[in-house]
Amino acid sequence: MSVKYIPIGIAGSSDRELPETAVWKTRKFAQRLADYKDEVKLLSGGDGGLMRIASEEFVKNGGETIGFIPIEDEKRQPGDPRYNPFNTFRILTGVTFQTRSIMLVRSSYSFVVLGGGAGTIIEAYLAYLYSIPLIIITGTGYPSDNLDKLCVDGYLDHRRIIKPYFTEDPVEAAELAYRLGSEKLKNVNV
Repeated sequence: MSVKYIPIGIAGSSDRELPETAVWKTRKFAQRLADYKDEVKLLSGGDGGLMRIASEEFVKNGGETIGFIPIEDEKRQPGDPRYNPFNTFRILTGVTFQTRSIMLVRSSYSFVVLGGGAGTIIEAYLAYLYSIPLIIITGTGYPSDNLDKLCVDGYLDHRRIIKPYFTEDPVEAAELAYRLGSEKLKNVNV
């Protein structure tokens, strides 16, 4: 069976109070990625914060999103800050936040870090471990900005699995995510 779209995953903070820079970069990223809305589906952890902002921008610009909802969020209602009404498709995973992250990352053909803390960083490392093209947006005001400082010769560890891309430019991040996801799609559909 061949895949008909490019699944691009995102990781981002679900904080209620978000740094303005991270919000701006997330919006710009999703707006640019939406230029490829006929080819791309945006995958997220289905939650609030930066995930909600990216989903909102992508949907407003004609795209479709897939939210991998952890069991902790399955019963969240509209009005709850962690509820994301911009999930075009909701996958009720029945598993915890951390386990949901594995499903999200492994379903992605490229993966973008929008900015965040431990959960976001864990998803970045999962993408690295699963050899999924990884793009990290820096200058967001979050700890994920510093992942490049942990690199060994440009890799997230000594095994040199896949070299992550670091950029402060959210438009460049969207372009990279699309290009790298497209390349992976071609290899999957061979």
